[in-house]
Amino acid sequence: MFRIAGPARCCPVRCDPMNAKHTSEQARIAVVTGAGSGIGRAVAVELLRAGWSVALAGRRTEPLEETAALVPEAARLAVRTDVSRPDDVAALFAAVRDRFGRVDLLFNNAGTFGPGGVPVEDLPYDAWRHVVDTNLNGAFLCAQAAYRQMKEQAPQGGRIINNGSISAHTPRPHSVAYTATKHALTGLTKSLSLDGRAYGIAVGQIDIGNAATDMTARMRTGALQANGEIAPEPVMDVADVARTVRHMAELPLEANVQFATVLATAMPYVGRG
Repeated sequence: MFRIAGPARCCPVRCDPMNAKHTSEQARIAVVTGAGSGIGRAVAVELLRAGWSVALAGRRTEPLEETAALVPEAARLAVRTDVSRPDDVAALFAAVRDRFGRVDLLFNNAGTFGPGGVPVEDLPYDAWRHVVDTNLNGAFLCAQAAYRQMKEQAPQGGRIINNGSISAHTPRPHSVAYTATKHALTGLTKSLSLDGRAYGIAVGQIDIGNAATDMTARMRTGALQANGEIAPEPVMDVADVARTVRHMAELPLEANVQFATVLATAMPYVGRG
């Protein structure tokens, strides 16, 4: 397990996850998956700059180190994690518990689009399975681990925000694996939200369209449209996504953004196809 750790700091006093009183003066603790790049990095940096302590999780060591270098050492922990592996997820949340004592927020962001431009009849099963394992199974494993921690800690409760994508509503051509997992995430969000009510666990979903990241670089040069044409698409600053996640995260647990859609204003989404 890869870890970057500075001096242990949860709050002005040591946090006991079962007995400590968590006050507004104490640091709020977030876990961000897919934190090595793109939306995950932007959200992690936004939260850290707003005074959160953040556990950065990602599969690749070097990008994770780059994200960690952007923020104060004392407020972050980086753990190399493949969210599709139950042992990795268990180790991540154990490290967070050991370092910070509790979890107030999980941003379930890790994901992959899979091979682009492959028609459904040609999509290899291994490629399908990789997308499902990462986008859906990984989100479940992280949500389950966060849910257990939030249920057991004192004060009880916390928030989970799933990154759904506008593909949770409307597909792009040749995106069967990605679209299927993002639709499934909506069901995961709803079920977790219902089950979490009794324990003060609020669960919502942010559906993002064309934030400017490496994953969406091709949108600016040309993306396949439903009519078969290749056309460039507008993108938005990823910082706008990060601010939206922070707004959702910082609501009191008595309030919840169940679903939010944030997208480049002029992208072909409403009426797509």
